Amino acid sequence: MGRGNREQVWMSHGDRVTELPPGFRIVAVSEGAPFAVIADEGRRLYGVQFHPEVVHTPHGAALLRNFTHNVAGCSGTWTMAGFRDMEIARIREQVGTGKVICGLSGGVDSSVAAVLIHEAIGDQLTCIFVDHGMMRAGEAEEVIETFRGRFNIRLVHRDASELFLRELDGVTDPEIKRKTIGRLFVEVFEEEATKLGGAQFLAQGTLYPDVIESVSFTGGPSVTIKSHHNVGGLPERMNMQLVEPLRELFKDEVRDLGRELDIPEVIVGRHPFPGPGLAIRIPGNITREKLDLLRKVDSVYLEEIRAAGLYDAIWQAFAVLLPVRTVGVMGDGRTYDQACALRAVTSTDGMTADVYPFDMGFLNRVAGRIVNEVRGINRVTYDITSKPPGTIEWE
Repeated sequence: MGRGNREQVWMSHGDRVTELPPGFRIVAVSEGAPFAVIADEGRRLYGVQFHPEVVHTPHGAALLRNFTHNVAGCSGTWTMAGFRDMEIARIREQVGTGKVICGLSGGVDSSVAAVLIHEAIGDQLTCIFVDHGMMRAGEAEEVIETFRGRFNIRLVHRDASELFLRELDGVTDPEIKRKTIGRLFVEVFEEEATKLGGAQFLAQGTLYPDVIESVSFTGGPSVTIKSHHNVGGLPERMNMQLVEPLRELFKDEVRDLGRELDIPEVIVGRHPFPGPGLAIRIPGNITREKLDLLRKVDSVYLEEIRAAGLYDAIWQAFAVLLPVRTVGVMGDGRTYDQACALRAVTSTDGMTADVYPFDMGFLNRVAGRIVNEVRGINRVTYDITSKPPGTIEWE
């Protein structure tokens, strides 16, 4: 990297290379990786056995820049404005005069995708908001007002909460939850697409981390960390092609694109929210009562974060309703209610994350409000697990 003989780098697991391919030589080693960096200058091939792309490798960006600019000869002239123009042209070429349906959730990803596609093709786009009943408090109403009112985008609102809750009854396995929600999402879309008639394309806010964590690109041994209902295409019976303009972007780049599109900061700066919603923040069975309880906890938590001026310093913050009941004392009485966990992390792209270091005064204040204001919760914990080894979401 041109920075001396020693560098701090980050290796997140125990994989190791045990034998070099022909033509390569060792460039760098560590105590746990005898082939930390290798090179074949003749073929201009290089490999690293660590993560240069994460903040835990302090000079990783310099390493990548050295490679892209000094080895690969890239000019570095790419801009988000250029990406916007390129994607608009690509969408127009792909769609032609066809009709597009966009899966809209109101989160950053689907919002940016919808506005970008609308800028490209106008009223050829219709957004469908499948309300699965597992959003945070007031968010369904906010989605409708924002996209019908502010952006004047055609929007169909389908309240399918009863259907989702019925199908999720008794489902406790996290992957089955995700797959059930994904299947229902597609089925509801199929119904609405049929009502609209003639749509040839379905747009989704799929990001690059979704792709990385959901599939193996080469059919090789990379592990599926979690399934994602925005990845993998649609059933053939729908006869629709995917439009995924954000598929090669990370979350921070999507936010930059949103600002380029003049989307309000309240949307662009919103914390990530998973497609399956609160369903994966309630380990175990999903019920309407549990969803309502978690919404109240989450509202108190986020309200305190905003009041403390910390919202923009945190990548993602949320509450989890634990499948645990604990003994407590309220006034002169004994309680036997549920516990919740609070989670807050910092990150740049969602691929890795560190715990946000709240001071104890803040955590005490939040816990006190939750226990006193949310009937049914008598214990609050704070999750201090980084990613890896944990994921950001609990399921």
